[in-house]
Amino acid sequence: MSTGEPQTPGPAIVPVPGSGRAPASDDPPVTSLTTVSAPLAGPPPAAANARYAGRVDLLARYAQWLADAGTVRGLIGPREVPRLWERHLLNSTVLEELIPPGSRLVDIGSGAGLPGLAVACVRPDLRVDLVESLQRRTDFLNEVVAALDLSDRVRVVRGRAEDKAVIDTVGSAEFVTARAVAPLDRLASWAMPLLRRGGHLLAMKGDTADKEIAAAGPVLRRLRAEVVGIRLCGAELIDAPARVVDVVKLGR
Repeated sequence: MSTGEPQTPGPAIVPVPGSGRAPASDDPPVTSLTTVSAPLAGPPPAAANARYAGRVDLLARYAQWLADAGTVRGLIGPREVPRLWERHLLNSTVLEELIPPGSRLVDIGSGAGLPGLAVACVRPDLRVDLVESLQRRTDFLNEVVAALDLSDRVRVVRGRAEDKAVIDTVGSAEFVTARAVAPLDRLASWAMPLLRRGGHLLAMKGDTADKEIAAAGPVLRRLRAEVVGIRLCGAELIDAPARVVDVVKLGR
C-alpha cells in the first residue's frame, strides 16, 4: 500500500503479474491523428472562451483529438461530435468547481479522458492520474497527453482501479472522479482505497442519482463513507448543469 505521499507523474504503469487481475487487452493501436479524416469538433462556445480564458485553446486541441482520432478508434461515437463541447467537454470541465487549488485527483475508468483530462486542460494547478484498463484507450491517452504537453502533471495508468498495483501506484489522492463508469456502490468500493481520509469521490450521475445513493447505503456504511450532497456544476456554462454525487471518505 502507498504511504499516501503524492507521486511525481511518470509513464504509463502496467501492473505486474500476480498483483491483481491483468489489464484487459483489446484491439491493437490504429492510425494516428495526423493521418485520419473525421468531423471537426467546431470552435469553442463563447461561454467557454469567457470562462477558461488562456486555457480554451488547449481544450480545443483536445476536442480535435476526440473528434478525429477518438471517433476513428471508437472512443467517441460519430454522432457525439456535433455536441462534443456541451455534452462531453464542458460537462466534464465544470467538475473543477469542486476541486481546490493544488489538488491531486485520480480519474477512474477514464476512457477517452473524460472527465479527468478535460479538467486537467483547464486547471494547470492540478496533478491528474488517468486510470484505464484497455490498451487502445491508454494508447490514445498517452498520445494526447504528450501532444498537449501535459506529461509533467498528467499520468496514464493502465489497469483496473481495484488492482493492488494500481492502488500502490496512484497512492492516496484528495479526489477521485468518474463519469459513466459503474453504479455508485461499486464505484465507491473502487474509489475508497485510492483516497486519503477526508478525500472525496466525485461521481457524475444523471437522474438516477437519488436511487443510486439509496441503494449504495449499506456499502457506503461498510466502507466508512458518506454522501455529503449532490452538487450541481456549470449552471452558468452549460444548459443542463452536471449532477455530481459527492462522497467523502470518513475512515482510513
